[in-house]
Amino acid sequence: MSQGRTDTASGGRLSHFLDSPVIGMSPWIAMSVLVGPGRFELAVAIALALAVAIVIVGRIRRPGSSFKILEIADVVFFAVMAVIGIFASPGTHRWLENYSGEVANIALMTIALGSMACRVPFTLQYAREQVPREFWGEPRFLRTNYYITGAWGAAFAVAAIAGAYGDLVLHNSNNPWTGWIIQIAAIIAALQFTQWYPDVVRARSLRERGLPGPPEPPLSSLLIPLAGYLTPVGIVVLVSGAGPVWLGVALIVLGIVLVKSLSREKEAEPEVSR
Repeated sequence: MSQGRTDTASGGRLSHFLDSPVIGMSPWIAMSVLVGPGRFELAVAIALALAVAIVIVGRIRRPGSSFKILEIADVVFFAVMAVIGIFASPGTHRWLENYSGEVANIALMTIALGSMACRVPFTLQYAREQVPREFWGEPRFLRTNYYITGAWGAAFAVAAIAGAYGDLVLHNSNNPWTGWIIQIAAIIAALQFTQWYPDVVRARSLRERGLPGPPEPPLSSLLIPLAGYLTPVGIVVLVSGAGPVWLGVALIVLGIVLVKSLSREKEAEPEVSR
């Protein structure tokens, strides 16, 4: 019996993940993280394969469902990038290797801001698949999706600025800080906010209506993964020489200390809420 419940819970988590806007952004995340000198074809190929797979899986899981803004943008953008890469001149190809990461980041930021300007934030289509229809018109539901879509737009804006600084100012597309560390940190922050904030809104809504439900997740739930990210960053600094030894050691220690402190705060929160 317990195994059956575990399987059901696992299936529920998988279904929730597949219905999340994170799935639609996975090709962009892959492109942002993988692209660089000598890796343009690989990054585009993986991003395009992910985009096509998302569309196919979505139609299999929900036959007859409409295409999402992000699904269409995924396939079109990365198909165009693949075609340009095939026919590009050597000079254009070198430019793409250096700057296609920033182009992808700016493109998704534009999609996020554009969908908000059109009053259809792209996360809304994913959220409607997880929330009963009677809640779709509620201001709280719409506002939540504006915030989440805005968080992703901000994350990819940070990634674009970091990548551009590495390329244009440092003249080093493989700089660990601008090419990897900062960009991944922005994505982790957006991922965590996407998971954390709807639970906060849901808990507040239940409490305001006097209905039972889980307590509002504490801020520590949002911050623990970001704090934990400091430790691998410190290791990267030590291994790659991306900074002085003292900085790498400090980041490792700070990450461990913060995770322990925030974890204790998270464990104590339900007792306080009750």
